[in-house]
Amino acid sequence: MLKRISAHLLERGISTFPNRLCKNDGLFIIHPSVSQALADSRPVVALESTIITHGMPYPHNLRTAQEVEAIVRAEGATPATVGVIHGRVHVGLSSKELDYLARSKTSLKVSRRDLPFAISKGLCGGSTVSGTMIAAHKAGIPVFVTGGIGGVHRGGEKSLDISADLTELGRTPIAVICAGVKSILDIGRTLEFLETQGVCVATYGMSNNFPAFFSPQSGFASPYHVNDAKDAAELIASTLSLGLQSGLLLAVPIPDEHAAVGQEIEGAIQVAVAEASSKGITGKDVTPFILQKVNELTKGKSLQANIALIHNNAKVGSQIACALSDCMRKKGTPAVQLKEIENVSDSKSNIVVIGGINVDFIAKGKTEKLVFGQTNPGSVCQSFGGVGRNIADSLCRMGQTPLFISAIGTDSHSNAVLNYCKHMNIGAVARLQDQRTATYCAVITESGELSLGLGDMDIHQEITVQYVSQFDKQISSASLVCFDGNIPVSTIDYVCYFAKKKIVPVWYEPTDSDKACKPFLSESWKSLTYISPNLAELCTMNKTLGLPSPTVLPSSLEEIVSCALALSCPLLEHLHCVVVTLGAMGVLLCGEHDKGAVNLQLKRQERRGRLCAAHYPALPVTAEEIVNVSGAGDSLASGIMNGIILGRDTHSCVRMGLLAARMSMASPHPIAPTVTIGSVDPNEVSSHIWPLPTFMWMEE
Repeated sequence: MLKRISAHLLERGISTFPNRLCKNDGLFIIHPSVSQALADSRPVVALESTIITHGMPYPHNLRTAQEVEAIVRAEGATPATVGVIHGRVHVGLSSKELDYLARSKTSLKVSRRDLPFAISKGLCGGSTVSGTMIAAHKAGIPVFVTGGIGGVHRGGEKSLDISADLTELGRTPIAVICAGVKSILDIGRTLEFLETQGVCVATYGMSNNFPAFFSPQSGFASPYHVNDAKDAAELIASTLSLGLQSGLLLAVPIPDEHAAVGQEIEGAIQVAVAEASSKGITGKDVTPFILQKVNELTKGKSLQANIALIHNNAKVGSQIACALSDCMRKKGTPAVQLKEIENVSDSKSNIVVIGGINVDFIAKGKTEKLVFGQTNPGSVCQSFGGVGRNIADSLCRMGQTPLFISAIGTDSHSNAVLNYCKHMNIGAVARLQDQRTATYCAVITESGELSLGLGDMDIHQEITVQYVSQFDKQISSASLVCFDGNIPVSTIDYVCYFAKKKIVPVWYEPTDSDKACKPFLSESWKSLTYISPNLAELCTMNKTLGLPSPTVLPSSLEEIVSCALALSCPLLEHLHCVVVTLGAMGVLLCGEHDKGAVNLQLKRQERRGRLCAAHYPALPVTAEEIVNVSGAGDSLASGIMNGIILGRDTHSCVRMGLLAARMSMASPHPIAPTVTIGSVDPNEVSSHIWPLPTFMWMEE
């Protein structure tokens, strides 16, 4: 059977290239340890990786990176080394990823300019100061430690050779802790440029002297100085609270015990600068030449001093991050968040649903074929959707009490949403100032098939790790957690990590084929229990893992089932059950065999049953009965979830889902308001004759 399926896939064309372009927030992968620390409001320190890829030879580079991370941890913070691996920006690297970058001979230096190219080509690289600032800001990390920043090169007033680090400081609100600027640069013009960019510059310690990397004095002064970590933290907190969208530079002088060596190195730098000038070395070749020459002149002392500087910066930066964390904690959490936690703290929800909530506008044509470019006769109605909302709504109408975690704006749509959803537990739906509630417009044919969809879903990116983690108590005590593909990758990673830690089953509803990849961008997918993709979404999941998948989807039921079996099999190594929705053709369950059926109920012991599948045909619905199909899949999934929570057998669970889906298609709303536990209980719908599912074994 496996050979037949493989041949079928080969006939249609195999694609094993990972899907990197599924959704832009999937390009930033936040390590679970970093996500957890951010969620707990614990201090995190961002670290660059060009020192690994371009700053030192192997194994010195790896050892230095490991030592710096160890210093950060010893000071009570979590390190988040930033690097680009195969076209994705990683915030926080595993030991294997650190080693990979340290050994790489082809890594790029990735600045703001280089990020698009590195991502589009799936390349690897070390993040520069500007590249790291972008990633840290994206992840919500306010403190970044590096050795030194770039600046205005000598003669920069003519060449315009100015480091991107300086412009990044002018537009990204991150506190950069460094040892100042190397004396090979024009330090005076660098400070002038930072002033023009609106960057607050302060020296760490009792003096305003601006350090020149290896020397505590450059001959120039910082506008300000901070005495200690507490002072620095208060300055950072004030900078961030103003919302200026510009960064802050804290310059840390070289420790006294290394100052003497630093002076020797400064002398060597001046010799190297003069030699570079006499040899006509210019542009990007200047810095590598000078660094190599200085290392030769000082007989390796510059490398050791460089490492000592970085160690000191890591120590000071971590102390500042810890002080900032304490400072923010003392200031407290915004009242709106406290109120939301209070509203749901005593909630007895046995299911937690995390996902999108939309105002839907359904435009239905009065003809089977719509003509684009002109007005078509039809009707337009408003309803309320969003995959997460639909599932929570359906479960609620079936008698469950799910806690729904989402976000809406404060625009004209938000009150209507809250009023419509008042029967649901919406205490965890954040209402955000100056944000638009998500809206979706679907243009469907007379038969209810989607012809075109447009969505304004930006607010879903506000369902962050920091927000969701406020409901850790409810998640840890839930019988099931469900999330949709609308939420950010970092939030998905966190929920998977936390649910696995608390041994809570997780259901992933992928939403669409573009978003289906999100948990599969990292190891998070291995923490999932159930997934409910259609065939296209299942293909995306396999592509993202680099597994074979068809480039053209099959059309006949036999081919579709065979294809779905082949795609589901490798996922079942970690997942408990794959529920493949087949639209008008029904649903295919893939998982462990138990008593003649696919087992949906979780068992505490290790899986022992053979893998099998069962195809359940859809319930008959005439074209006249179909109003829209936008909520049918969500109704199907919620019906199966409800059956699982109630402890029903597999056949009953699926039939609950099929009944709910049929009711949805006959309603103008994604979830039929008439749904009740009685209306979807196959034991109470006695008039329906249920055909037996088609059972089949899966080859492992």
